[in-house]
Amino acid sequence: MSKAKDNNPSPGDLNPPAGEFIRLTARCKAAGCAGKLGPADLAGVLARLDLPGHPDLLVGISTGDDAGVFRLSDDLAIVNTVDFFTPVVDDPFTYGQIAAANALSDVYAMGGVPRTALNIVCWPQTGLPGEMLAEIIRGAAEKAREAGVVVVGGHTVGDEEVKFGMAITGVIDPRRIVRNVGAQAGDALVLTKALGTGILMTAFKRDKLADEPYQAAVRSMTQLNAAAAAAMLKYDVHAATDITGFGLVGHALKMAEGSAVTIVFEESDLPLLPGAIEQYRAGMIPGGGQRNREYYAPAVRISDEVSDEIAAIAFDPQTSGGLLIAIPDKQSLALLAELQNCGHRDAAIVGRVTARREHPIELV
Repeated sequence: MSKAKDNNPSPGDLNPPAGEFIRLTARCKAAGCAGKLGPADLAGVLARLDLPGHPDLLVGISTGDDAGVFRLSDDLAIVNTVDFFTPVVDDPFTYGQIAAANALSDVYAMGGVPRTALNIVCWPQTGLPGEMLAEIIRGAAEKAREAGVVVVGGHTVGDEEVKFGMAITGVIDPRRIVRNVGAQAGDALVLTKALGTGILMTAFKRDKLADEPYQAAVRSMTQLNAAAAAAMLKYDVHAATDITGFGLVGHALKMAEGSAVTIVFEESDLPLLPGAIEQYRAGMIPGGGQRNREYYAPAVRISDEVSDEIAAIAFDPQTSGGLLIAIPDKQSLALLAELQNCGHRDAAIVGRVTARREHPIELV
């Protein structure tokens, strides 16, 4: 059950020795969305389920969309999503901001407006001060406030590994839902954020990342997709999804398969966070990226001209990544200009949609 009182951490006996610096990322096996269940494991579980339908359930799990949508009336539906993960940075406040931005993104990807949030907290009973948890919750609340979202409560569970996130409820006009299916041959593909957070934050976890690429990754992960969603709704968007734990290829594959098309990405057009290529060369490859590549590789044709670095980044699990938007080609430049003007400086046209070919995803 949701209880507002659960959001008030009690330090109890959680205080570590005075002056000790605590690295949150050192207390988890995998950071951020790289810690998600691998796509193969998840597919195996979902294949066993036979969930009942409902005439007002407009979007369920059938296409792996970003959120569920349930119709309340002819002109009002609610959007539901939940997302939580282990620390991707050491600063508690920043971790809370990133976790909130990541959870809110699913509603934005559907074209919805988030309204309320519930905190999800997994926290060790000993070894970490309650002040750190308070800072995580404060960071999330600040980001929710920026989004116009009210935090109405939450739930806490004792856990050896720190995890935090949010369950989000939003609203949407049921006649204007943006789904991850519906892309059409001839569409251009616009990506609103640069890629590489999985690789960069793996380097950070191993204490191998310089400050400049770290700050660039944090700016990207804490940036809301609110302005991007508002911009895309001004155009004839055919499909959209946000890029998170299954990487650019994994989330694009859902769009391609559900739309019965092939999505072609241009290597030279993919926007990259600074340092991503160098850190890949240094061996900073998250386990989630390896699992993504193993599972999705049969559905992808990678041209011989594509570098190993770019191929790896295409599978890299993103935390609080950008929106991938399929839009009529003639509208793509206008959308791109608007995205860049509203703060998405790394937004780029990254590929195109074609009639279905042998592989649903091509990287050329």
